[in-house]
Amino acid sequence: MPILSRADTSVVGRWWWSIDRVMLTALILLVGIGYVLALAATPATNIALSDPRTMVMIKQIVYLAVGAFVMIATSMLDLKQVKLAALGIGIIFLILTAFTLVHGVVIDGGRRWIALPGFTIQPSEFLKPALIIATAWLLAERRRTPGFPGMMAALGLNGLVLLMLLRQPDVGSTALVASTFLVQLFLDGLNVYWVGIAVAGFGAAGFAAFEFIAHVHMRVMLFLHPTKDKAYQAITALSAFGNGGLWGRGPGEGQVKHYLPDARADFVFAVAGEEFGLIVCLGIILIFAVIVLRGLARILRETDLFVALAASGLLVSFGLQAFINMASSLSLIPTKGMTLPFISYGGSAVLAVGLHMGFLLALTRKRNHAERAAERGAGATMQDRVA
Repeated sequence: MPILSRADTSVVGRWWWSIDRVMLTALILLVGIGYVLALAATPATNIALSDPRTMVMIKQIVYLAVGAFVMIATSMLDLKQVKLAALGIGIIFLILTAFTLVHGVVIDGGRRWIALPGFTIQPSEFLKPALIIATAWLLAERRRTPGFPGMMAALGLNGLVLLMLLRQPDVGSTALVASTFLVQLFLDGLNVYWVGIAVAGFGAAGFAAFEFIAHVHMRVMLFLHPTKDKAYQAITALSAFGNGGLWGRGPGEGQVKHYLPDARADFVFAVAGEEFGLIVCLGIILIFAVIVLRGLARILRETDLFVALAASGLLVSFGLQAFINMASSLSLIPTKGMTLPFISYGGSAVLAVGLHMGFLLALTRKRNHAERAAERGAGATMQDRVA
């Protein structure tokens, strides 16, 4: 982007001088890595439009371009527009998520998708960032308006979404949404006693899932007692890192993508490890760390409670999702079908994470006192919460 004058008062000018350019650069790097791995994870022997694998690669490149556009466009919103956008998106995709329970497409045992001409969409992916922002608004508004039932509304809304995710079933997304909500409650001032109760509840829910949900039980047992035949995906993914070594086997030279059906999605990090080596994998981890730490640094200086709660929730969800994907590929935790943001294949995943990080960039933009007053009026502050 050309250098813009600080005197430029256009939307783009104000955006450029207020956006966190370090975080934006790191996110664009992830999009670039996603482009490279879209090529690397496609085991095509020739580039021909008649080859389905080539079409998958082209579709992913298009998804990445659209996802980057969505992220940048969303990052130009002010706080009021962020709230309105989240409200509209939340209502639409809450209805669509409920629709999947009745008429959703079943893939790998989960009824999470809606079939559209030429592609499928997973509404819950778009619902997550909207839910985080809606929760932050409800919790902050109850501090601003005495008598406003923000806590009860937030509990009810999150409970409804968690119930729908469990019905799909999508245990990973359920855990992710619940963890994010708990962090937001804690930052809002939830008593440590209730935090302990919630953590105990997480443990009980995890044990119940292990005992009563067959595929969860199987994945945990395979993690604890892996065998070559039954833990094929995890062992194959782990061996890919060993094959890649420090510098990798080279672009296109990896073999894991020929043997793992989820190589371009759940195990794309293993593809990166085999073809580009430990150095590139550490670089990917570093980029995610820069985004999370940079966001946390911005939040620590934030005085608006809504912004602090919304941005922290978005960061926790983003960072935890990346951790789960990479840790699964390294067999540090049981395998879980969760995408690596901007890198794994998937239209819904890429577009939703573009929206997700666009909201985060918009929330963490620098604002002067006049802009803050115009956007939030007499909104709640972190000092209000402490008081």
